[in-house]
Amino acid sequence: MNANLNKNQYLLNYRKDINSQFGEDGIIEKIFEIIPSSEQNNWCVEFGAWDGELLSNTWNLINNYYWSAVLIECEEDRFNQLKCNYENNPKVTAINKFIHFDGENTLDNVLSATNIPLDFDFISIDIDGNDYHIWDSLRRYKPKLVVIEFNPTIPNDIVFIQAKDFNIFQGSSLAAFVQLAKNKGYELITTTLNNVFFIDKQYFPLMGISDNSIFKLRIYNPEVESRVFTLYDGTVVWEGNTDHSQTGYKIRVNRIQFLPKLLRKYIGRKNKPIIIKIVYYIHRILFK
Repeated sequence: MNANLNKNQYLLNYRKDINSQFGEDGIIEKIFEIIPSSEQNNWCVEFGAWDGELLSNTWNLINNYYWSAVLIECEEDRFNQLKCNYENNPKVTAINKFIHFDGENTLDNVLSATNIPLDFDFISIDIDGNDYHIWDSLRRYKPKLVVIEFNPTIPNDIVFIQAKDFNIFQGSSLAAFVQLAKNKGYELITTTLNNVFFIDKQYFPLMGISDNSIFKLRIYNPEVESRVFTLYDGTVVWEGNTDHSQTGYKIRVNRIQFLPKLLRKYIGRKNKPIIIKIVYYIHRILFK
């Protein structure tokens, strides 16, 4: 057991990767030891399934626990590999579709063409951007457990929802997902680096979590998060991560200053000298 975890974070002690990326496989196993199993057959869905193996949150359930599955992948090359990997498994339905927020190809409509029950066990959503809006659009089905990707660079207290646009890849914040989960009848139970776990609220008492607030279940991580604030003299401070993981660029903190070093002076309660007022005025005109 990890002594650095508080009692509400106990699920993180079960982190284990078989095909998952940040220990999700082990956490999922533990959760389904706690909550009731389906009476007949366990079902899972992975949306953004890739080839069904790479960093998959369902591969372990399908191959080691013999779950039935619906695996959805829109990219044709990845889907062809997915179909090849599961062509001999009659319990897996592989679907090559681009899921939309509304219309014919919503997640609800695509799932309705399969044999999956309305209250299936588990869904994993990872599409690098519109995850929030896709889950929001899922109305007919209510899985017991939802694992969904959030943007881990956004601080815990920020509610940020990326635009509902498939041409944008920004991701949404953990706080935004928690709000959405509450509206859909789910409770937060744990997070890994960039995946958040929500459980149907009817099963939440079984989890033994006394405080599931964001700040109890996810600790500030300076390796991925950043905060920006200003000091009394106008200096801008960037605290935390300075590497942009998607592009490899280093964030140059000196370039975010809105005042040149000469003008970063604390005047306090004193009246500013007229020359400083003039320089500030000129600077605002030039750089507003």
